[in-house]
Amino acid sequence: MQTTVTNTETLNPFEIAQKQIDSAAALLNLPKAAVDILKRPKRVLTVNFPVKMDDGSVKVFEGYRSQHNNAIGPTKGGIRFHPDVTLDEVKALSMWMSFKCGVVGLPYGGGKGGVICDPHDFSKGELERVSRGFMEAIADIVGPETDIPAPDVYTTAQIMGWMMDTYSRLKGVNSPGVITGKPLILGGSKGRNEATARGCVYTIIEALKEMGREPAGATVAIQGFGNAGRIAANLLADLGCKVVAVSDSKGGIYNPAGLDVQAVGQLKDTASILDYGKQYHISNHDLLELEVDILIPAALENVITLANADHIKAKIVAEAANGPTTPDADKILSGKGIVVIPDILANAGGVTVSYFEWVQNLMNFYWSEEEVNDKLNVKMVSSYQAVSKLAKAYNTDLRTGAYMISLKRITEAMEARGWV
Repeated sequence: MQTTVTNTETLNPFEIAQKQIDSAAALLNLPKAAVDILKRPKRVLTVNFPVKMDDGSVKVFEGYRSQHNNAIGPTKGGIRFHPDVTLDEVKALSMWMSFKCGVVGLPYGGGKGGVICDPHDFSKGELERVSRGFMEAIADIVGPETDIPAPDVYTTAQIMGWMMDTYSRLKGVNSPGVITGKPLILGGSKGRNEATARGCVYTIIEALKEMGREPAGATVAIQGFGNAGRIAANLLADLGCKVVAVSDSKGGIYNPAGLDVQAVGQLKDTASILDYGKQYHISNHDLLELEVDILIPAALENVITLANADHIKAKIVAEAANGPTTPDADKILSGKGIVVIPDILANAGGVTVSYFEWVQNLMNFYWSEEEVNDKLNVKMVSSYQAVSKLAKAYNTDLRTGAYMISLKRITEAMEARGWV
């Protein structure tokens, strides 16, 4: 993502992450040295690796791996394949991963990786060669005790399987714990595919409880109908919520009477959600401004900004995506009394079940899906309640409360190690 400025507002994700750290650190009176460390990744690797394409040509791809902070444990975070990947984006995402792991109490720091490419342009063979090529390029700095990648935007369980196999071949040992989000047969965890959405729904239920509301009858709009958005739509519909709008990169659909979520999912698989009917079409921009109880941004960064924050009418904004709301927009939403469940809490279900997968790999003992979901529920509910309690105590918003919990935890680890 390129640095953009609109109405004097920076949309550079790395600068946004640094601002968020400053806001929470000021309330905690953290040592300056600790803040300086937290505002920069510990290590960033840039790689360029060649891949032979199907037509016989060789193309060189650029990729990154950022490791933010390992005071608490190995770094952990996804790998995305996307044409707009930038170094600053990957650095910011690794920082957000540190705070995400911190807020739910996982023994990890944050990592993130990306390759500048559009995987839609690849054949299956090309996709495999790019995946293996990137893992070979970063293999020296990842490992089950060092840095554990996972799926992210446009990467899949199959890609994780190829990467795990490449790492295992290079090291000469079978190493399922090097990566999470793998196919079940290679040591993946049951419940992992639904974990991000399920964790988000658990936090939404807690937010509704604080408002004295039940999920049944609550109206929902979801921007982004990929894995997280689609599964969240199904889970919320099962709870009796009325999903009135969803969208993907091509546009959205809106029916105030409620959408047939199963039918929308079938259209997504076979054609386009826009085939639901022209009379229901809505733009991504307008979807964000619908008067609903729950708005779930489940796409990419910076969709709620100074330009549209004042038009957001939802009572709850649950950030299934990473970094969908800018700091300036945050202030506006807070001033309007909108509850924002921050990304580092709302979408921490994915990394939580990735942690469960890693633990199962190390033990070579695997849990049922019911056990995984039960453990996830306990972790997400207790984390939400801790963040809410702290935010109330400091008279601040949930995002700042979540950052405060994470920053305090990481700083304690750095102090115990003698870094600060």
